Amino acid sequence: MITTIKKLSGLVIATALLASCTKERGPLTSVKPAVSVTVSNAIAWRPDPTVSTPLPTSSALVSTITITLAIDGSTGRTIKEITKVAASTSYTQIQSTGTTGFYTSAPIAGSGTSVTFTTTTAAYLTLYPLTPASATLTANTELPRRFYFLLTLDDGSQIVTEPVRVLVL
Repeated sequence: MITTIKKLSGLVIATALLASCTKERGPLTSVKPAVSVTVSNAIAWRPDPTVSTPLPTSSALVSTITITLAIDGSTGRTIKEITKVAASTSYTQIQSTGTTGFYTSAPIAGSGTSVTFTTTTAAYLTLYPLTPASATLTANTELPRRFYFLLTLDDGSQIVTEPVRVLVL
C-alpha cells in the first residue's frame, strides 16, 4: 500500500512539473519579425548576409559598399526609412535609445519595398580605423564591424535587421 502511494505521488508530481513548463523566448530563440527583411544583393550567408566590395586599388582606399534591404511585397507594408545605421560587433548599439554613435546621423528615405544604403571604405575607415595603424584592407577578408539597420515601415513599426557582413574581394 505504501509503495502504491509513493508511486502515485511521484506520478502526480511529475505530471504537474511537465504541465507547468512553457517554451521560453529569449535571445537564443529564433524570434522573427512579422515582416522579414532580406539583403537582396547578398553574395553569401556566413551565416549572416554578406555583401562584397572590391579591394581599393588607390592609396585613398575608396571603394563603394552597397547594401540593399528589401521586404516582401505581399505583406502590404512599405519601407519608410532606414532610421539608424550602426557598424558594430553586436546588436547593442542599434538597440540603444541614444542618438549618438551611429554610422549615419540622418535617416535614409526608402520607397516601396526596398531601400539602399551606400557608403565607401574610406568613410568606414575614417570612423573605424584598422588596428594596428599600419594595417590595410586585404583581399578575401571581412570588415571588422558588421552593419546593423533599424528600419521604420509605413505603419510606424520598426525592425532591427540581421547583421550584414562586408567582404573585401
